[in-house]
Amino acid sequence: MSDLTIGRESVSASARSASDLYRAVWRWHFYAGLLVLPFMITLAITGGLYLFKDEIDAVIHSELKRVEVQQGANRAAPSTMVAAALAVYPGIAVKFTDPATPDVSAEVTIGTEAEGKLAVYVNPYTAKVLGALPDRGTVMWTIRYLHSLKYFGNYARMLIEIAAGWSILLVATGVYLWWPRLQTGGVLSVRGTPKRRVFWRDTHAVTGIFVGFFIVFLAITGMPWSGVWGGKVNEWANGNNFGYPAGVRVAVPMSDEHLDHVAKTSWSLEQAQVPHSSGHAHHVQAIGLDDAVATFDRLGLHRGYAVNIPTTADGVFTGSVYPDDLSKQRVVHLDQYSGTPLIDMSYADYGPLGKSLEWGINTHLGQQFGLANQLVLLAACAAIILLAVSAAVMWWKRRPAGSLGVPPMPDDKRVVRGLIAMLAVGGVFFPLVGPSLVVMLAADWVYIRSRTKRSA
Repeated sequence: MSDLTIGRESVSASARSASDLYRAVWRWHFYAGLLVLPFMITLAITGGLYLFKDEIDAVIHSELKRVEVQQGANRAAPSTMVAAALAVYPGIAVKFTDPATPDVSAEVTIGTEAEGKLAVYVNPYTAKVLGALPDRGTVMWTIRYLHSLKYFGNYARMLIEIAAGWSILLVATGVYLWWPRLQTGGVLSVRGTPKRRVFWRDTHAVTGIFVGFFIVFLAITGMPWSGVWGGKVNEWANGNNFGYPAGVRVAVPMSDEHLDHVAKTSWSLEQAQVPHSSGHAHHVQAIGLDDAVATFDRLGLHRGYAVNIPTTADGVFTGSVYPDDLSKQRVVHLDQYSGTPLIDMSYADYGPLGKSLEWGINTHLGQQFGLANQLVLLAACAAIILLAVSAAVMWWKRRPAGSLGVPPMPDDKRVVRGLIAMLAVGGVFFPLVGPSLVVMLAADWVYIRSRTKRSA
């Protein structure tokens, strides 16, 4: 080997190595996209709608949720509103929701034998029943269940967790593919026209680099709702001391019931157990709903709080509220006989992990920063849809006739093994990603074998 060829060989080897790595990353970016992009479109559409849940529900269900403000008029007593609701829809009242603003109706949740749980809407000034829907039967609750695939069972919901984990890997591989390599276009600008593939390639790359942060943020902040990752982290973070953070008094009799089964609650309190009322053992007269509401008002719960009404002799009145302002989140349990607060906890009592995750959840829902939060995430959802559509068009224009168009394998198989090892790290942090990686590896092996046999 001459002196003239030594340097050239080094450059050639370096170029081949870079080319092999690019091919390997491109191939797995393609596979991740096949898995993730259909979910991302669905999540972006439903998530974009859910950002405006209060506004949309107020319009669609205005005859139930909106009332005319009667200046100077006293509101009917909560017990009167509950009695009016039960007169029209017989059953057991299990929850009363205080009107958040003067132009909003009160909501009484009733358990019925024939129709299950109903949300009954009552005019708080006249106690007139405005109508009813199935509990969590509004349009926005439907959108929320579609967003989480809750309608399709727990196994379907696991797909969301897999998609969330893979979307993070999709962004990581996408950033590598986008990284400038002496090209002048397709980094922050779009070349060509929609008739050309390069237009869709650049649209995909430029959109991806701007929206990548939001994809990762939404994936991570959505993980607390997932069945495996979210459930395990919740147990680890909140599973001790009856699920309550350190510093909250829990030296009271506790039931075996978890708060998440009794009332809609925050992620940090799903493991919290509900205390007992002890007065029933001494035949003490229970306080009524009106006294419980008066106590919650005196304690300063944010307007719009829900009151879970005890249905057993040792149950408690639970007042809970989760407004846009995280600092106003609060849960208070009252002894149904003495009216004494047994546990009173707010956002300030959460631990560091709970506070961080609750902040992420609140921002994910578009609540933390008001209208600006909603508009920024709406733009991100629109960009995610554009990202998915541009990927599909780009693939279709590149795909050879009669072929799936999978990017080529690198010549050096060690590069593939190294990349898979890095992807496997993601499978450690996101448990369902690991098995899905094995499935994709098997599918890739089958695809390679079938291509080899056809070409032989």
